[in-house]
Amino acid sequence: MEYTKIPTTAFEEIQLNAGILVDDFTPATGVIGNLIGATTGGINFTDTPEFVDFGEDIDNCPKNTLELKKVDSREVVLSGTFVTITANVAKKLAGASDLSNGKITPRDDLKDTDFEDIWWVGDYSDKNTTGTGATAGFVAIHLMNALNTAGFQIQTTDKEKGQFEFEFTGHYSITDMNTVPYEIYVQAGAEGATGSTS
Repeated sequence: MEYTKIPTTAFEEIQLNAGILVDDFTPATGVIGNLIGATTGGINFTDTPEFVDFGEDIDNCPKNTLELKKVDSREVVLSGTFVTITANVAKKLAGASDLSNGKITPRDDLKDTDFEDIWWVGDYSDKNTTGTGATAGFVAIHLMNALNTAGFQIQTTDKEKGQFEFEFTGHYSITDMNTVPYEIYVQAGAEGATGSTS
């Protein structure tokens, strides 16, 4: 059974659990910012590139010639469902809106302040706890200039929790149009000098 096997490092390279959504994260230290809210059903992230094939209409040029194919842009989306709600979360879900004394007022014009960075951080590797000198492994996605493009949604059910679907889309900036609006970090955990993982 030559081809029935898995890598010996499999347990060290598995992403575990649903992860969390936070407003800030420092990959160098593993320090998280504020939790945005509790979710259900996990988180889905997609990066859908849009390609341009400049050789498509050239005589004698095969379609998908690598030297003539370019990425035009990417649609980057982080989606899921919140089961907790605060005024700040409701403002994020409403997108273009203002918050004052717990009141969210939607508006039709977008402001730069409506776009905020969001981080998804999930457990990674066989070492995912911290203790004396230990670091937890993580996979993190930094979604830049995020805006909920699905609109404010709530689904209630008798004797169940209300659910608030979201679809945060990352946006390019005119000040740096070559920066794709997301980054990925993968960092394995490490045991402390004493081997403690408590």
